[in-house]
Amino acid sequence: MISVAEALAQLFSLVRPMEIEEVPLVSASGRTLARAVSARRSQPPFPSSAMDGYAVTDAAPGMTLNVIGESAAGHRFDGTVSAGQAVRIFTGAPVPDGATRVVIQEDVTRDGDRITLGDRLDEGTNIRPAGTDFAENARFDAPKTLSPFDIALLASMNVDRVPVARKPQVALISTGDELVMPGETPGPDQIIVSNTFGLHALLSAHGAAPRILPIARDDRASLRHAFSLIDDADLVITIGGASVGDHDLVAPVAEELGIERAFHKVAMRPGKPLMSGLLGETMMIGLPGNPVSAMVCGQVFVLPVIRAMLGLPAQAAPRRSAPLAEPLPANGGREHYMRAVLDEDGLRAATRQDSSLLSVLSGANALLVRPVDDPAREVGERVDYLPLT
Repeated sequence: MISVAEALAQLFSLVRPMEIEEVPLVSASGRTLARAVSARRSQPPFPSSAMDGYAVTDAAPGMTLNVIGESAAGHRFDGTVSAGQAVRIFTGAPVPDGATRVVIQEDVTRDGDRITLGDRLDEGTNIRPAGTDFAENARFDAPKTLSPFDIALLASMNVDRVPVARKPQVALISTGDELVMPGETPGPDQIIVSNTFGLHALLSAHGAAPRILPIARDDRASLRHAFSLIDDADLVITIGGASVGDHDLVAPVAEELGIERAFHKVAMRPGKPLMSGLLGETMMIGLPGNPVSAMVCGQVFVLPVIRAMLGLPAQAAPRRSAPLAEPLPANGGREHYMRAVLDEDGLRAATRQDSSLLSVLSGANALLVRPVDDPAREVGERVDYLPLT
């Protein structure tokens, strides 16, 4: 068996980064920017008013000025403001030439075309200089997963098409005679397949394009047929059949198909039976069949692989730390990812950690990480965890 860190390193060595494609900005949220882009204009492109009020050359308490025009958003005042003059101005409007400040309307009394400034004037200029937000040609760096806030910024930069990494195509294959699809009527010895649906949701939320293939039964012909359907997949993930039992056929069938195996078995709980390699140009990861094991391995291994495929740094999922709300016994010889709940009291590991219990995983919001041979831990000690996403 190899460690989790060693398994990740070998997985990253198999990753082939995705090609770059351009998409409309409206479709770019959640995609990974693959190449830096630059602003096509400054923002604001002109000095603009930060408040509603009057643009003036100078201001002093009690001063009386003549109003000579108006500047509104989208409709600038084309003249120049001189001493003794003012221009009515609104938030976001271009500041007229000659104006050095905007007196807010609350500090002004108006009578026809004349205004009188109040006794207590706001001290600021209330003018946003051109380029306050960003200047033309300002660089927006890559790689980066684009948030809705990034989309707003890119729109303001006048970027209408975005170079992004192509979404990795992921084929998901569940294996086992005991499995039927949700909505079907299972036989007396069958259960509903869950892993492929959970992984499909997980991968979809993190930039991949997964698809669920038909369930492969516990015979070589069925599994070979499933592999024949991977088409243009960049990554094929099998769930179940990766151990060494009489009915665990993924490894031998993959070898018959010419896999260049990277590893088989990782020193972790849950998820020991794990394998990976290359089927021609297609990367393969074989996950364990226990539902929790498959989903935990999705968090620990598959998501970092997807991120690397998208051109993001090839690194383990970032860990955080929090104090324990309850004590923990010593850990054994495998790294343990325990379902846990993080609340205001700290981290609390679930009392039941059996790898078949999806209800416990559904109620968790963190995976508490126990290193190999970690000693017993007391309340208040800080431990590492992975947020569940």
